[in-house]
Amino acid sequence: MDLVSSIPSPAESVWHLGPLPIRAYALCIMAGVVAAIVIGERRLVARGGRPGAISDIAVWAVPAGIIGGRIYHVVTDAQLYFGEGRDPWDALKIWEGGLGIWGAIGFGALGAWVACRRYGVEFLRVADALAPGLLVAQAIGRFGNYFNQELFGRPTDLPWGLRIDPAHRPDGYEQFATFHPTFLYEAVWNLLAAALIVWLDRRLVLEHGRVFALYVMLYTLGRGWIETMRIDTVNHLGPFRLNVWTSIALFVAALAYFVWARRRSYAEPPSAGADAAA
Repeated sequence: MDLVSSIPSPAESVWHLGPLPIRAYALCIMAGVVAAIVIGERRLVARGGRPGAISDIAVWAVPAGIIGGRIYHVVTDAQLYFGEGRDPWDALKIWEGGLGIWGAIGFGALGAWVACRRYGVEFLRVADALAPGLLVAQAIGRFGNYFNQELFGRPTDLPWGLRIDPAHRPDGYEQFATFHPTFLYEAVWNLLAAALIVWLDRRLVLEHGRVFALYVMLYTLGRGWIETMRIDTVNHLGPFRLNVWTSIALFVAALAYFVWARRRSYAEPPSAGADAAA
């Protein structure tokens, strides 16, 4: 295909400020964290929460999320780090990419729960406030994969195909130059899902964890589809990649919780300021 019509990959993903390496992947993660905190703070205050509470909780949740994300990635992609020809120390090189979103969300939620207990904040209210911001953060974080030229999809000759340098093409795909930009698909999906959540929350005044459940449902719906397009080496369970099964299980669990929590919403009045949340 005409490479002029494709999306070019960045020539560099690391810049040096003297002896200090500045990595695009880390910058994207940090920018996403800031976006989630800003959006979550605004939404929590609109729900009657204390200003600054999200920042306090983030001190606990963010490190826990990074640790959990790395653990999930290493466990589910153990073949990349252990076995013949592999260096187990590479499992610690988080700056080279590799954070499993479900480990990050799970451990991050645990850290947030501990912080909420410490500061006397209602955990479900915090989760609902953070939900759209998490999607925005994930959208920004996906650009770290773009800079690292990783986690792209099957070869394509579509005009928006992503040009991948030969050094980053997986075995068996060396002859292809452009691939589906799954980082971009997921980023767009996440932003659209975030906008939909905000709109539905304003119209329906969702509470008691239902906004967070909606976040899980929408994210897994898109992630399950996008995951089937990727060609990076991962573990499979039957016909699907492990992350596809994870998406299916979490979608069902979130849907069940959303329906169950709806009964509680009828039993209690909406929180003050909930209809002003954005």
